[in-house]
Amino acid sequence: MRKNSKVTQREHTSEHVTESVADLLAHEAPLDYKNSSLNVGGVPGKKIVLEPPENDGRPAWNSKLQYILAQVGFSVGLGNVWRFPYLCQKNGGGAYLVPYFILLILIGVPLFFLELAVGQKIRRGSIGVWNYVCPHLGGIGVSSLMVCGFVGLYYNVIIGWSIFYFFQSFQYPLPWAECPIRRNGSLAIVEPECEKSSATTYFWYRQTLNTTSTIADSGGLNVKMTLSLLVAWIIVCLAVIRGIASSGKVMYFSSLFPYVVLFCFLVRGLLLKGAVDGIAHMFTPKLEKMLEPQVWREAATQVFFALGLGFGGVIAFSSYNKIDNNCHFDAVLVSFINFFTSILATLVVFAVLGFKANLMNEKCVIENGEKILGYLNSNVLSHDLIPPHVNFSQLSTIDYAEIYGVIKTVKEGSFAELSLDPCVLEDELNKSVQGTGLAFIAFTEAMTHFPASPFWSVMFFFMLINLGLGSMIGTMTGITTPVLDTYKVHKELFTVCCCIIAFFCGLLFVQRSGNYFVTMFDDYSAGLPLTIVVILENVSVAWIYGTKRFMQDLEDMLGFRPHAFYFYMWKYVSPCCLIVLITATVIEMAISPPGYSAWVEELAQERFQSYPPWALAMCFSLIVVAMLPLPIVFIARYFNLMSDGSNKLSVSYRKSMMKDISNLEEVDEARFILGKNPGETPSPKPPSRAYLGPPGTNPLENPNSLSPNRGAAALPKTPQPPPSPTE
Repeated sequence: MRKNSKVTQREHTSEHVTESVADLLAHEAPLDYKNSSLNVGGVPGKKIVLEPPENDGRPAWNSKLQYILAQVGFSVGLGNVWRFPYLCQKNGGGAYLVPYFILLILIGVPLFFLELAVGQKIRRGSIGVWNYVCPHLGGIGVSSLMVCGFVGLYYNVIIGWSIFYFFQSFQYPLPWAECPIRRNGSLAIVEPECEKSSATTYFWYRQTLNTTSTIADSGGLNVKMTLSLLVAWIIVCLAVIRGIASSGKVMYFSSLFPYVVLFCFLVRGLLLKGAVDGIAHMFTPKLEKMLEPQVWREAATQVFFALGLGFGGVIAFSSYNKIDNNCHFDAVLVSFINFFTSILATLVVFAVLGFKANLMNEKCVIENGEKILGYLNSNVLSHDLIPPHVNFSQLSTIDYAEIYGVIKTVKEGSFAELSLDPCVLEDELNKSVQGTGLAFIAFTEAMTHFPASPFWSVMFFFMLINLGLGSMIGTMTGITTPVLDTYKVHKELFTVCCCIIAFFCGLLFVQRSGNYFVTMFDDYSAGLPLTIVVILENVSVAWIYGTKRFMQDLEDMLGFRPHAFYFYMWKYVSPCCLIVLITATVIEMAISPPGYSAWVEELAQERFQSYPPWALAMCFSLIVVAMLPLPIVFIARYFNLMSDGSNKLSVSYRKSMMKDISNLEEVDEARFILGKNPGETPSPKPPSRAYLGPPGTNPLENPNSLSPNRGAAALPKTPQPPPSPTE
């Protein structure tokens, strides 16, 4: 018999101890009624947080640092490196940071805190969490899982691309540094497609992807990309096969190494010629941009995806925490680490792009200077137009700008025939690049001009692999944790099967036309479905479950009451912002023609093409399939065609529920035993109080408390004794 059981207590103390049948059946030690918040006659105002059993069989993080690194690794991903800098450049430079930061406070931190809190309190994955918060909206968890599946399919393809470039970087010169030479007998010519574009662009589209000119032409499998994808899935499988026991250890490296590389690139970038021009261009605020609704919409979208809201990975990671972990601190910390990582990555990107812009501008000056020199030698232009101090052997950008202005003024009528470019640095800096164009074309081209370029290339693509791996671990955890919590399946076998199935489904993206499908999935599989998932999460907690009740649960769990700021954000501000975001997203999808940028081999450049009908149907099928669980689960549970999931409780849930039964019976006994004076019996119904009253709320006032123990609330209540005459 347990040492702390009531029978043992009788042997060591003369104190009056009660014992219930539920205690004996459950073999559980009941809570200490003298200190418990369930004690009616105990010390008022003393709050004890009700924790689930310590040995409930659920895995746990080895340390708080490991958990924080896992959340940082999941939220900080490729979007911080190649999407945030692009949006910053496109939407007003430094002025873009203002709407982004405001929306981070209004949407990002509150909703991130909400997901952390429900996962930590209920200790289940996304399916279990939303089944217990609001069973009719249990489809939220299934939709999250499906979106994770769609995103994981194409996201790992990007990791595969990075792996290919990583291994290609171990050679000097880098294979994308120069255009290949085509030999025809004794005649050697530069590859025409490469000459029309650039060496890095040619290497990306032709030697890496070997892309077709249209999405309708699959072109067959690309063997190199297929092998790279296989390696990527093997790495992901090994990282997540043992759950947080393996993924937590991987996070120590995959989350910290990108920061080492970013700081190294920042130091190296600041030493490059023109780096200051890039950073100055980046942070020069264009304040008029802040008045455009499009800027706020894109800032909200970036905040939304930067923190990984709605994917289920945040909830899954937090479900392995201790019940009293300060998830409010975690939410603020991870959110601002994510924000400052985006700023750091933006500094690095624009330092390098400033260097590249100066190189391109100098090249433009040299090429156009040679044109002008040819026009002078052929008497098309007069030597009188050239200022005497100009030296064509060392033509500076300032001198060229002066010559260009003079020629344009004098030859106003026939200036267009000369085909001279203005060669303005600002124009080069204004060329917006994002996504794969930034990582695999613009950045790689800049690195070819670095001293020891293979070293920097290896570091850069190894950083991309680690950034992608951290996000993929969170995405896979968002898939495996809900399923393992809901069904009794073998963890390692299920993880391996998921990776094998995902690899074969991912073959769609390693065809020669696979790049176009990556774009399709990126545009349609996550954006709108995830936004709807998150607003339903917000509504189910704030309006269906109840914000006051949720705040009280947080107080019981954390030991302190969160600031009223969160109350108003969850209740009013965040739902309104999300509704506006959904409306703007739908309008944007309606007015923007669905299509993709196709690489046309004959022109050696990209051209926008509309999706064919079958591809258009595929685009909208991704949205419908991702959101389909929401109405299906709602209808099935509304008409009692599906259980609410209570028959699939984990071991920890069942233990907690049995303890709740014991607690309820003990409270009933305490009503007769623990009176303040002999013969006095406490009131059978504790006085109700509002949320903002004194601490120490009795859990019996809240039978629907946000806890796995809420299943006990459905049990028939023990008949209550009549009120004492003294009342």
